[in-house]
Amino acid sequence: MMRNARGTFDVVITPVHPAADAAPDAPGRMLLAKTFHGDLTGTAAGEMLGALGPDRSGAYVALDRVHGVIDGREGAFTLVHRGLMDRGAQELLITIVPGSGADGLAGIAGVFHLTIADGVHHYDLEYSLPTP
Repeated sequence: MMRNARGTFDVVITPVHPAADAAPDAPGRMLLAKTFHGDLTGTAAGEMLGALGPDRSGAYVALDRVHGVIDGREGAFTLVHRGLMDRGAQELLITIVPGSGADGLAGIAGVFHLTIADGVHHYDLEYSLPTP
């Protein structure tokens, strides 16, 4: 049975300086640090690679390891992000990596829906968990 965990999160994105010999058009690399509030409480750390052209077209990929509590169950899982932009139009898919759940969140599966309104990051995690 699918359930929903909803709330907001804060994110700090820290650019990683490219190596001196990196190509000028190499993807940018960033470190991610997140704090979740609401039905999911906890933190996440991850990395992102991204490329953006002058016409606002580009892509990013990222992995986050989330440590937190959902529905009274404490554990961890990994999110994988795939984002595309075509002249500003966005397509985003964020899913829980199969088999990545640990401890009380072992067996978790689902999709992480992200919206940003007035600068605030909102999530709706549509998930399933096996019965303990």
